[in-house]
Order: sequence, then C-alpha cells, then structure tokens
Amino acid sequence: MTISQQTPLQSGFTAASSAEEVMADVDLGGKTALVTGGYSGLGLETTRALAQAGARVLVPARRPELARARLGGLDSVTVIPMDLADLASVRTACEQVRESETRLDIAVAAAGVMASPKRRVGPGWESQFAINHLGHFVLVNLLFPLLVNAGGARVVSYSSAGHHLSDIRWDDLDFDQGYDKWLAYGQSKTANVLFAVHLDAIAKNEGIGAFSLHPGAIITDLQRDMTAAEQVERGWIDAEGNVIGSGFKTPSQGAATGLWAATSPALEGRGGVYCEDCDIAPLAGPAGSMDDGGVRGYAVDPESAERLWQVSAQITGVHLDGGAAG
Repeated sequence: MTISQQTPLQSGFTAASSAEEVMADVDLGGKTALVTGGYSGLGLETTRALAQAGARVLVPARRPELARARLGGLDSVTVIPMDLADLASVRTACEQVRESETRLDIAVAAAGVMASPKRRVGPGWESQFAINHLGHFVLVNLLFPLLVNAGGARVVSYSSAGHHLSDIRWDDLDFDQGYDKWLAYGQSKTANVLFAVHLDAIAKNEGIGAFSLHPGAIITDLQRDMTAAEQVERGWIDAEGNVIGSGFKTPSQGAATGLWAATSPALEGRGGVYCEDCDIAPLAGPAGSMDDGGVRGYAVDPESAERLWQVSAQITGVHLDGGAAG
C-alpha cells in the first residue's frame, strides 16, 4: 500500500448507492463471512446482504439473545457470544470459530462505539481504542489461519471520517493526561485505517486483501452514548428525533461501501486503501476536514501502520500465529 493508491476508480456507484445495488450481481454461495456488530445498524444491514447473496454468516455478539432475536429469520446466520472489550471473550469466540470452520472468506469489523464517556476496560485501556481497535486486532489475528485457507479472503475495517480528529497519540494512547471523547474516537478510527494498511502488507502474499472505509453519516445505535440534546445541537436530528443532517444516509446506503469493499472485483490487487461512497477515497489535504472527505496521510502511512501493529501486539500479547508477543 502506498499513498499514491488513494485514487478514486470511478466505480459507477455513488454516496446514494444502496446495499441492494452493490450486491445485485454478487453470488457468495459456498462462502463464509463474519460480521462483528452484525445485529445492529450497519452491521445488521451487512449481515442481511451477505446472507441474501448466499453466504453463511457468523455474528459475534455482546448481546447474543438480542442478536438471535433480530436475526431469527436468517437460517444461514450463526450467533457467537463475544465482547470486544474482553479479550478473554474474544479468545473464546475465536476458539469456537476455529473448531467449527475451516475457512473464512470475508471478515467485516463493523462493531464499534463513538464519543463514549471516559471508561476503562481490560487492564486500564481507554475503551474506544480497546473496543474499536484492539478487540478487532486480536480477533483477526486469531482467525488468520481461516482467512489463509479461504484463498482470496477480504478483511474490511470500519473506520470513519472521524479519523480526521486525531492521529495516534503515541505517548498517551489511553488518555491518561486528560480525556476528550471525540479525540479518543478519532484516534480509534485512525487505528482502524492503519490496521488495514499493515494487515494487507503482511497478508497479501497469502491472497488476503484488507480495506478500511468511512460509511458516511448515519443515525444508528452507534450514537447510544450521545444524548438527544447533543445530536440536536449538532444538527443531526430535530427535537422529535427525525434525521435532518445534511447528507445523512440510510442504513442501507451506509452499509454499501463496506459491502463493496468486501466483494468488488475492482479492488483486486488494491488492498490497504481507504474507501468512501463505494469507491477509493482521495487523499485529503493537510487542511482537510471531516466534511471535505478523503483520508488523512497519517492514517495510511505504512510506517505508522507497522508501528501500531507492533504496539498492539505488545499490548494484547497476540501475534498472527496466536502466540505470545515478544
């Protein structure tokens, strides 16, 4: 992956394209997919679309009973208990998957939290970085053999335009020196992009492609840590809860870019890129903003991606082979 690869392809899809449009000609018969957060918001739309295209879909879920209730009409979906904030839970879920499956063709890391109040998980990690990045880092590392077995697997990491808010805070990952919920969110979303950059670099020789993306602005359960008053103040919803934000997408439109990244032939050999609106996103300028779109250079920098990978392995104690980090 090089920064020069952040060049739109003119894919034929747009910000208004839906999951149904993107998946219209996709046949996933015989394929197995995994979708974190696959029972809520964009993850639920993704699970439905993959299942309707013929895939078996595994859905790790912090609330498995709720997941089963929401996914009950999809016979090809299996719910697996898992909490991304609890790495022991992630390990247990991976053991279950490795016992039941021989291959994993698609892994979509769609679960996440946003603008959470200050919380600590695990040994004291900042919760947004831990849930959005570290939990997925461990999950993909431990399931890596199944991705290799698939021969041509794809990993899709949900990031956000929120990555514009913060680079990685190398000297204060856990915000011990003062917490800001939006900067913490931004750091975690930058981590999601860097994760895909380095995963692709080390896995492409195994036929694995990794991609990150901004799904767009959508009102889903992701906003659960925000009050209605905050969302009204930001112009996202009105006092009655109706979505009024300019350019906001429907859940189907929001899921479309991730599904495109998971299945589009146009992305063959282009792993590591950051996508938006069902296309590769352009590189943002140094004065760019969330509203302008594109990806910041620090989020797709290969050296930073490798550094974050090494730091994450040390923090979690997990390497690609499942062994202890040195």
